[in-house]
Amino acid sequence: MRYAVLGTGEVGRTLGGKLVELGHEVSLGSRTKDNPAAAEWAESAGSRAGHGTFAAIGEVVVNAVGGRVAVTALQAAGEEHLNGKVVLDVSNPLAFEDGQVRLSPVESDSVGEQIQRSFPQTRVVKSLNTVNCHLMVDPALVPGEHQIFVSGEDQSAKEQVTALLGEFGRPPHRVLDLGGIRTARAAEMYLPIWLTLFQRIGHPEFNVEVRRAR
Repeated sequence: MRYAVLGTGEVGRTLGGKLVELGHEVSLGSRTKDNPAAAEWAESAGSRAGHGTFAAIGEVVVNAVGGRVAVTALQAAGEEHLNGKVVLDVSNPLAFEDGQVRLSPVESDSVGEQIQRSFPQTRVVKSLNTVNCHLMVDPALVPGEHQIFVSGEDQSAKEQVTALLGEFGRPPHRVLDLGGIRTARAAEMYLPIWLTLFQRIGHPEFNVEVRRAR
């Protein structure tokens, strides 16, 4: 499958690298076609890796830019390159104000919803934003039956993302479907807890396990 991964930061490069390792073709997208980080990544990742602008064409689009610029990046990709496709949004709406990390939007909206409203013909799925990028692609870094979440309106799109998570090493029973794209608010609002745990634990390789009463 061909993936367009938008974003040349650690998240985009990590996801892109894993997808190439799994045998997929990946184009790492940025604002400019000659982005040095993207070019270096493509050179080191192998023959199935390429790079270009945000308008790089893929069967699945992965939004790995910051949540506050996600819609802008996808607009640069071009609606014609997005219509009908699965857009996997792994971003968080981080905002830095007065030296503090905050979320914007929060509670009354989410990045996932903003993307779905802006591109109504896409099939947006929110997932993977509740874990560190290395844990996104290698869940075995943390032992146990920890979970990841998916949110979205299109059931077949969520099934496709769940299959991808399976390629990353997560069996279906470790993927919890929260419901429609509005539930992306809950997944994004998890970030303050994640940051607090990160400070407390001292490293980012952790996740949550949801246990149910019998």
